[in-house]
Amino acid sequence: MKKGQAAAVRMVVLVGVSLGALLMSGCQSVEAWQKGNLAEYGMRSDRDELEGVMTAHVTFSREASTGGEGVGGGGCGCN
Repeated sequence: MKKGQAAAVRMVVLVGVSLGALLMSGCQSVEAWQKGNLAEYGMRSDRDELEGVMTAHVTFSREASTGGEGVGGGGCGCN
């Protein structure tokens, strides 16, 4: 096999593999009603109460500030 032919074969293989990888890596959109089924307990940021308390303590100790963890608002939509 000559140099030109070998390079052409490599290029065809590279394009084929790239195209195959592109086609196999599809994206799937998730409807709003399906998100509850896909949510895992391990993905929640508030699953460990002690970790939340310790994180708030570290934040207070480093930044000398506290609060802002909750959601404010009086029902008027002007949080």
